[in-house]
Amino acid sequence: MKTLDTVALVLLIVGGLNWLLVGLFKFDLVAAIFGGADSGLSRLVYVIVGLCALYSIKFLAGINNRERA
Repeated sequence: MKTLDTVALVLLIVGGLNWLLVGLFKFDLVAAIFGGADSGLSRLVYVIVGLCALYSIKFLAGINNRERA
């Protein structure tokens, strides 16, 4: 699971940096790399990053457990 956690966290960071670029400069790096926001590859990347975000919700439980210890 450690590998999956690391991959999910890295992809979540990549997604967050992409949103930073969109917010600051109106530049979507994923769309630029994979052929536009409506291309199949871009949509796949967006879905994978979103799934990583959902998976990463489990990290909140770990934070709560550490605070109690």
